[in-house]
Amino acid sequence: MERTLIIFKPDAMNRMLVGRILTRFEEKGLRLAAMKMQRSPREQVERHYAVHKDRPFYSALVEFMTAGPVILAVLEGPQAIAVVRNLLGATDGLVAAAGTIRGDFGLDVQYNLVHASDAPETASKEIELFFKPEELITWDRAPDRWIVSR
Repeated sequence: MERTLIIFKPDAMNRMLVGRILTRFEEKGLRLAAMKMQRSPREQVERHYAVHKDRPFYSALVEFMTAGPVILAVLEGPQAIAVVRNLLGATDGLVAAAGTIRGDFGLDVQYNLVHASDAPETASKEIELFFKPEELITWDRAPDRWIVSR
């Protein structure tokens, strides 16, 4: 099972889309391993987006991500990273395909609703930044045997 971090950003929170978006991940067959709500400290957001520090949008991104509460979640499933990113669609909602989360709910590149890890190594680091090991739960759901045959 692969794990990935997702962050429901302040725009998803304020637009009351968290439930609708989470439902799409669950309906696909992904399983929650952890979830919590927080107002992210600036230092944590800066560490999380450090890879973008020299890009022109970095300051605005940090301001945006600290402007309100977020929901952090860890999803797991076969190829969870690719599955989540495919469900989200292109980063810019204006060009994201219809049927994807951003294509259906987004009109902007910054207000793109959800952050998702882009690789296994990144997911591991991001999960570690936001969750303690004891906050991650491995469990079996009754329908799991009907979602994946492996």
